[in-house]
Amino acid sequence: MLKFYNSLTRKLEEFKPIKKDSVALYTCGPTVYNYAHIGNLRTNILYDLLRKTLTFNGYKIKHVLNITDVGHLTSDADTGEDKMEKNASTKDEVFGVAKKYTDAFLENLQSINIQLPDVMPKASEHIAEQIEMIKTLMEKDFAYESDEAVYFDVAKFPRYNRLTGQKLEDMMLGARQEVVKDPKKKNAIDFVLWFKTVGRYQNHILRWPSPWGDGFPGWHIECSAMSKKYLGQPIDIHAGGIDLKFPHHTNEIAQSEAAHKKPLANFWMHGEHLLVDAGKMAKSEGNFLTLKDVTGKGYNPLTFRYLVLSAHYRTKLNFTWESLTAAQNALNNLYQEISSYEQPKVGCAEFEQRFQDAINDDLNTPKALAVAHDLIRSDYPGSAKLQSLLKFDQVLGLKLRETWEATRNIPEVVSRLIGLREEARKAKDFVRADELRQAIEKEGYLIEDTPDGYRIKKKF
Repeated sequence: MLKFYNSLTRKLEEFKPIKKDSVALYTCGPTVYNYAHIGNLRTNILYDLLRKTLTFNGYKIKHVLNITDVGHLTSDADTGEDKMEKNASTKDEVFGVAKKYTDAFLENLQSINIQLPDVMPKASEHIAEQIEMIKTLMEKDFAYESDEAVYFDVAKFPRYNRLTGQKLEDMMLGARQEVVKDPKKKNAIDFVLWFKTVGRYQNHILRWPSPWGDGFPGWHIECSAMSKKYLGQPIDIHAGGIDLKFPHHTNEIAQSEAAHKKPLANFWMHGEHLLVDAGKMAKSEGNFLTLKDVTGKGYNPLTFRYLVLSAHYRTKLNFTWESLTAAQNALNNLYQEISSYEQPKVGCAEFEQRFQDAINDDLNTPKALAVAHDLIRSDYPGSAKLQSLLKFDQVLGLKLRETWEATRNIPEVVSRLIGLREEARKAKDFVRADELRQAIEKEGYLIEDTPDGYRIKKKF
């Protein structure tokens, strides 16, 4: 049974898709005014694990991830300054900034072996869909217009607090005070659907015509509009970081369900924060680490993926350089171990079932990794272990097959040293055999003697 924790019901539930064999998955993507930090990448590893687990269970997936290249998320509520427009004077320059950071984000995903989404729509290329949805909300009296913006009227949507479970008064205290100086805003918690390029936003570079005047969309409307366009409504799963639960996902639910009278998604999944030395990272504070910071210290980018797998996605993960070093050692030991295995065949059904039970239990990757290590320590032959480990890696994504294949061709010099060592051992010249073992190690290989002969491993 495949089970996920549903943030909407706050329960672990059996997953049953809307359509028998396919899953519609929407995940919240980056705002491309800066590089993605490793906390963002932890969330994207969650998306990848979710997709790979669904595929492992036989489902076909349509995965949509948005690119936010316009919207109030990147703007200061009081001054109207847009971080993407800070050093730009034309639309082309703004989109140049967006392209630079989008390309960097996609390189990050490939470095940590994340499968790219099927569709990656940009907010700036779906303005018509967003305007159309706002028009629907206006027609249904869920939205109102002021001189500065178009707002969603939260008071008209009684189930507004369903995702968070908080009292509305508490949510109002934590709400982002968008267009705080607007005297015609009814409630502090009402959120912006469309900004007019007047007042503090009069110099905003990205602007489009609309029934309410020239302007640009609010942050939340893009996901609702693009999810509906590419996946329909309702969808199976909507996922994101825990920081998006409120206000972003709360607002998505409100506007989508108000507009279309249907649930936006049946399952909502949220990944917890990645902390750095026990503190929260924030681009606004300038205290974040990127994947380039990690690889710049000589770490394999997949080491970061392994570290993320070592913690459940719904628990906070504290990143330290010591924990990353431990993850690198564990990954290298895994690579080193499989380098000695023969061609994969048969597999270990008992361990494969344990692995599937682990990942099907709300993506329990720490338990899944433990199963993999138990398998390695078992008495099964290497060929059977490798067959199962390669199956596990369809979800874990640690590039075990590529790594194993790269170790197949032992250099001629190493093969010659191995042959000489075998001759020395037969002659009981153990001093010479040990010298040759050390010479083999200098070439990057380890040799282990077993009752059945020797095993050769690639050092990592």
